[in-house]
Amino acid sequence: MSIYEISAKTIEGKEKSLEDYKGKVLLIVNTASKCGFTPQFESLQNLYDEYKEQGFEILGFPSNQFKEQDPGTNEEISEYCRRNYGVSFQMFSKVDVKGENAHPLFSYLTNEAKGLVTNQIKWNFTKFLIGRQGEVLNRYAPQTKPESFRRDIVEALQQ
Repeated sequence: MSIYEISAKTIEGKEKSLEDYKGKVLLIVNTASKCGFTPQFESLQNLYDEYKEQGFEILGFPSNQFKEQDPGTNEEISEYCRRNYGVSFQMFSKVDVKGENAHPLFSYLTNEAKGLVTNQIKWNFTKFLIGRQGEVLNRYAPQTKPESFRRDIVEALQQ
């Protein structure tokens, strides 16, 4: 299986194939609007602004699985992210990122990039860096600030 065989609904409700991102470097993040890590949206947006012209995309996937920290509708989440953090990268509809109802993308990602204690996602803002050929390059913990792995993004963009 390839990441490009997976599709997901955008936050606006349109089905989007990840094949549309073929040849780009991706950062896939499970997000939440009411989490202690929510300010990472600002760092994510800054990275997106800095590298989007070089083929970098961020895909945000809201999830309400961790202490119900994203209870809003897709419309409310989208508005919150835009208004508070200027988010212009692609956000997707709210999904489960762990358990039996996990979105196929997150089942794939957690199988490809193992976690420390468990392969399942343990909290909001787990981040996966995907190379231009669709390979999972790295998995970053929720507390890992996006700017701290800027070098990894730059290296992936140069390949």
